[in-house]
Parts: sequence; structure tokens; C-alpha cells
Amino acid sequence: MTVAVALDAPDDFEGWRDAARRLLMAGVSPDMASWRVKGDAGDLFADGDALPDPAPGAPVPRVSAKFLQLAKSALLHTEIERFSLLYGLLFRLQDNPRLMDDATDPAVRRIEQLARTVRRDIHKMRAFVRFREVVEPDGSERFVSWFEPEHHILRANASFFVRRFTQMHWSILTPQGAIHWDGTTLCEGPPARKEDAPAGDPVEALWGKYYASIFNPARLKVGAMLKEMPRKYWKNMPEAALIPGLVAGAQAREARMIEAGASATPGELQPETLEVVAKAIQACRRCPIGCNGTRAVAGEGPKSAVLMIVGEQPGDHEEQQGRPFIGPAGQLLRSHLNDTEIDLNGTYVTNAVKHFKFSPRGKARLHQTPTAGEIDHCRWWLESERALVRPRLVVALGASAARGLLGKTVSVQKERGQPRLLEDGSELWITTHPSYLLRLQDEARSVEEQRFADDLRRVSERRTDLTR
Repeated sequence: MTVAVALDAPDDFEGWRDAARRLLMAGVSPDMASWRVKGDAGDLFADGDALPDPAPGAPVPRVSAKFLQLAKSALLHTEIERFSLLYGLLFRLQDNPRLMDDATDPAVRRIEQLARTVRRDIHKMRAFVRFREVVEPDGSERFVSWFEPEHHILRANASFFVRRFTQMHWSILTPQGAIHWDGTTLCEGPPARKEDAPAGDPVEALWGKYYASIFNPARLKVGAMLKEMPRKYWKNMPEAALIPGLVAGAQAREARMIEAGASATPGELQPETLEVVAKAIQACRRCPIGCNGTRAVAGEGPKSAVLMIVGEQPGDHEEQQGRPFIGPAGQLLRSHLNDTEIDLNGTYVTNAVKHFKFSPRGKARLHQTPTAGEIDHCRWWLESERALVRPRLVVALGASAARGLLGKTVSVQKERGQPRLLEDGSELWITTHPSYLLRLQDEARSVEEQRFADDLRRVSERRTDLTR
């Protein structure tokens, strides 16, 4: 006789796990279990059957962390057979605990495919939700967004938006349900219609102008853009209305840029001196960091230095004094440079991001890591510095600096200690940022600091080779 299991919601992982454990301990095979969600149309087993009691002496089921991680994601898929697929795989794992390592197994591959699709949908929601401001009856502000997820990811994504927009009062409306945050409490609401969300707000005109200003035709790859930002999401993104016109005129704009001698930013000429770069970044407002009221910090050093060292961004001390690498991390770097006989006076030092990103804590300003987009916006200035200094060796301190130089995120631990050839023929060496070392303690600090010293020693030896 088939056991009908009714789950409370399409994303009810805890309910599925508890029921699956009971079924396993009762010896119920996958073909004898039927899974449903309460309230589904046409559901003949809405209330479900009473779950059977465990067989005498039945062992408690055990599974790997890998299975649980995949199951939590795969269960959010809209595939109607997902509960049965997961239970079938779980049933087989009791006799073959290493089954998850078999990449050729059809069930394993299917579950991994479902999980990948769900993770992609979660990423798209985080990337493409756009809030619009509305004024509540009491005069307070609330930010409302409409989104149409492909899978049951709304509740799974809620904590991300709470962390990112903790200080805002916001609502995310979807056809599957809604979540609301009032700055303290997260609550759920019923399914919504697109008409329930505002059509626009005054901020969108400013955002559209900003988006158009940073659109770079020289780097336009339509296929890659559509892969990362499919057209189905455009209808809920205010900047998407500009894309067809921007793409259509991209070739003409690129030609004008080249004719004008521009390198990366529409309408701007390549700076001719480091002094011009330093002056221009003071007025740069291309990203939110540039608009936070702090002073930009340009690089410093010889105009024809063989070695350039790139950090992440200026810190509190650097912003106050307008010079790079003079805070605690800078002092640690200078100490190691002295030990490896690298002359700092002959080295050009700068940062991937020119303004200080921070969060206030009373009178203190705590460092915040810049986003990939913020680093990419600032590449124009870093590339301008490199083009003028023309170093033969470049050292990237940390992942943010590496992204500023490569245009993509790489693993510092995998890339460190070996050179990479950049497009201009210079060598890039990647290592950790000294601020990372300052956060470590005891033996971990000693080990990582020695690795850092070894990386700089290799750079020093390479610098000697190039200057002979």
C-alpha cells in the first residue's frame, strides 16, 4: 500500500526530511511513497496518511553533508517529482554511502542539475530585484519590489535581503508569496500581482542617467550580457529600458571613443600625467564610494618605477592624510619590503579603489570591502596609472587588487607565488593583503606572514633579474 505524504509548502525541507526519516526506518521503498504539497490543485491526498512506525531495531538513517546541501537546494525546484527523486536517492544511500561520489549515476546527476538551476535562480533574484520607493499613510518610506522567480526560492533568499538592507523597510512581492521587513521583524504575505507593486519612482530617472554614463561600448559583449541578464528580467529593471538603444549605438560610440583617444570611459580622454589622474579622481563620483564624502587617495612613487604595488583601497589613516599605505597594514608592508630589500622609494604604490568605503561605528569608521562593481568602476584610474608608469612588475595585494588588474575575481591562494603575464607585457604577482595578516593570531599569523615574506622575496629576485 502506498503511503501518501503531504508537505506543508513547496519548500518544506524540514517536513520532507522528517517524513523521509520515518519512511526509511519503516522500510518503505521509494515506489511505495507518494509526495504532495497541501493545497495543490487536484491533490487527492491533501491531508496525507499517518506515517508508519519505525520497524523494530531500525537504525537511524545517516547521510553525508553533501547530500543534505544538494537536497536543500534541489527541493526548491519546481520539478514535480523532486520529493520522490530525493527520497529514492536517500533510500539507495543507506546501502551505498559513497553513492554521492559517483558522478555518472543518473539520480545523482539529476539532483545536482536541479540544485544548480535553483542556485542560479537565487543568484538572479539577488542581482535583479529592484526596489521602488513608496510613501506609507503615516508618511514613512517603504521600498517595494516585484520579482518573478522560476523556483520556490523566496523564503530561502529572505535572509540575504535582510542582511543587505537591514536599515530599510521593504517588501518583495512575487506570484508565490511576499516577504516584508520593517527593520526588526520579517513576515510573510500572500501571493501578489505585479499591479500591487509601484510602477516607478523619481529615483529611477537618476539611476537611468547613471547607468547610461557607465555603459562601456568598448567592452560590450551582447551574448555574455544576455547570458548573465536574460531578457525576461528586463521588464522589472528600470535601467533595462535603456539597453536596446545603448546596444544599437554601441559601435558608433566606440568609434567616437577611439577617435577621441578614450580608453575606458565615454567622453573622457586618457590622462596625460599622474598629476592629472590625482586631480581627476578627487572629483570622481562614478560609484557610491566616490559619493560618500571621503577624500580620494591617488598613488605615489616614481613615474617610471619598475615595480608597482596595488592594494585594495585607502583606509582611515590614508584617507585622512591623503597618502597610500601609511596605516597599520601599510606599516607591515613597509617592514616586509625592507626585509626583502625592495626600495619603497623606487616603487609606485596605489590602490584598486581610490576612495575609502566604510561603515560608521560611533566616531570610528570601519572598513568595508568594495563590491566587484565598485572595483570595476575604478579600473579606469588604475589602468591610467599603469599606462603612465609602465611598470614591468605589478604586485596585487589581495583579491580586490587582483580583480582591479585582471577584471575578474581569482583565488589568491591558488594564484600566489607565480607570475601572470598581463596584456601590456608586465608580470603580475598576487599575494595576500597585509591587513589579512593583522587579523590573524599566534601560529596562524606566523605561518601566513612567512608565506607573505616568501612571495615578496620572489618578487624582489625577479625585480633584480629585470634590472640587471
